[in-house]
Amino acid sequence: MAAFQPSLECDNISNIHSEQTDSDLIQKTDERYRETLPNLPKGKGWITEHLVQYQGFWLTPNAALKILMWVQDHFKPRPTDIFLASFPKSGTTWLKALIFATVNRTRYGFADHPLLTTGPHDCFPFLDAHLQEKDRSRFDLDRDPKDVLVSKWLFLNKLRPKDLPPISLEEAFELFCQGISHYGPFWDHVLGYWEGSLETPEKILFLKYEDLKKEPLVVVKRLGDFLGYPFSLEEESKGVVEEIVKLCSFENLSTLEVNKVSEQKFSKDTIIDNRHFFRKGKVGDWKTYLTTEMVERLDEITYEKLLGSGLVFGS
Repeated sequence: MAAFQPSLECDNISNIHSEQTDSDLIQKTDERYRETLPNLPKGKGWITEHLVQYQGFWLTPNAALKILMWVQDHFKPRPTDIFLASFPKSGTTWLKALIFATVNRTRYGFADHPLLTTGPHDCFPFLDAHLQEKDRSRFDLDRDPKDVLVSKWLFLNKLRPKDLPPISLEEAFELFCQGISHYGPFWDHVLGYWEGSLETPEKILFLKYEDLKKEPLVVVKRLGDFLGYPFSLEEESKGVVEEIVKLCSFENLSTLEVNKVSEQKFSKDTIIDNRHFFRKGKVGDWKTYLTTEMVERLDEITYEKLLGSGLVFGS
């Protein structure tokens, strides 16, 4: 999950608040972690040797789980906080850039915008990555699970330690279908936010990657309205929405020097080249990788999991 405080400058965004926690409280969380970890179900990991299941979702045991417990115990969100809760590899980088540019459009010019020299993940940091070093807005961006699977498999294999063999597409497919993937099951994640967006649409905005690709101008204006930063008629007539879409486009961000040569440090053990966050940015790339049998099985699982919810992915 990523967190953004719109009142902060880009270069100071890492100062996301959390109340100072004294050592005894931190120690209690560490103790809870050590007591809980041995009793959790285990599944094969995509990067690490295994994942653990905690409160229904699969996490890396030595990083995500511990940070999650710390957040649950100590983090105090503010009413103006913005949280992006996208499933991994469903358009997170793109939406981070769009949200940052939309909220800060009167603060920065497009010619010298921070996104031209700073990666989206630094402007809009991951909450858990930051922490390693009740009226609030939440977004959920998700995409067709077939595209998520392929993109996630390709991405995480680049991060897999050299002492572990690459995970095959067939193995990744089976794990994904079983729900065993980082922050999975996929369907539980999307359903939770989908239902939340129906119950409290003023607090949760549910978006699909495919809709963002198809009508970016429409979606960006929805973002502005939801965030409380609506675009004025004057801004629309001056092409401000188009400028934001152009600035945050895959074609632009992927060619910037900062996103070609710089690194993103999530922890002392997890450092990722920014270029890995920009692969193709396309809808339907799963057709290049998945067999007919894989597609049929994944579509069937998705249909059964989402049946009756009103949520549909793909055609």
